[in-house]
Amino acid sequence: MTRPAQGPRYAAITLGSNSFNMLVATSVAGKPKVLAKYKRKVRLAEGIGADGMLSDAVFDRGIDCLEMFADMLDKEQVSRNHIAVIATATLRCITNADAFCAAALPILGQPIEIISGLREAELIYQGMAATTQGEGRRLVIDIGGASTEFIIGDGHKVLLKTSLAMGSVTFNEQFFNSFPFQLLDFEAAQTQVETELGDYRHQLLNLGWHGVVGASGAVQSVVELLNARGLSQTITLDVLRQLRDEILRQSDVSLRDISGLHTERAPTFAAGVAILLALFNLLEIEALHLSGGALREGVLQQLADGVMAN
Repeated sequence: MTRPAQGPRYAAITLGSNSFNMLVATSVAGKPKVLAKYKRKVRLAEGIGADGMLSDAVFDRGIDCLEMFADMLDKEQVSRNHIAVIATATLRCITNADAFCAAALPILGQPIEIISGLREAELIYQGMAATTQGEGRRLVIDIGGASTEFIIGDGHKVLLKTSLAMGSVTFNEQFFNSFPFQLLDFEAAQTQVETELGDYRHQLLNLGWHGVVGASGAVQSVVELLNARGLSQTITLDVLRQLRDEILRQSDVSLRDISGLHTERAPTFAAGVAILLALFNLLEIEALHLSGGALREGVLQQLADGVMAN
């Protein structure tokens, strides 16, 4: 049996407000085949000061991660001409973004492209559509560290897209910065989600959908927890209420007694659950399933198609 010919290796690097990710892939029959995945919880959004600048410590944390990615690019034999580096919410808003991009350029050999929230939403939808089975109109929700994208689409056609300034890292600092957590914290978070949604709430509800797909660490952390407990991986309002109640019963900020919760997910888990709970209530969501891919898979697909190849 003849195997399909493989093209050159390429890499999609995404610099989110919570995590930095890198996917290394090659094309098989015109589609990306992921060969390696690298990820680090940089939590860039934690470092934004009152002056709008990224703190030196978090700046260095981000650059250190990029140096690790560069080493992995060499290990994986990826040409610097075959990478795309995409940054989202935090680098969109900090005042020293140019300095970060300048420091990253000699490390990665390609400039960082800081994309708009709407462009991010487009790529998230493309990544979902390329990796997730399903038909009919779908609502896609991607809760990042500092922004959340909402997209309604049908097949490969996007009907509505928006990006709002709320995320698990920023909500963690705003509503879950003192322990023990209280029900009032979850209620305050919902009020803020309602404010951020604004008129988009009615636009989303009026368009409607057949199913809801979620991406990002907030959704993945819940699905991983359900999987570890041997439960259905479908997220429902009852599941989220039970998790909220478990969070409120914790005696330690590490949330170590919540079975199935990965240690690295714990710092922003309460904020992620709070945002999901609010969205289920405000958008009348009945069930949500984890997407097979999102932003980085969308970037990878574009690289495969030659749109972003250098």
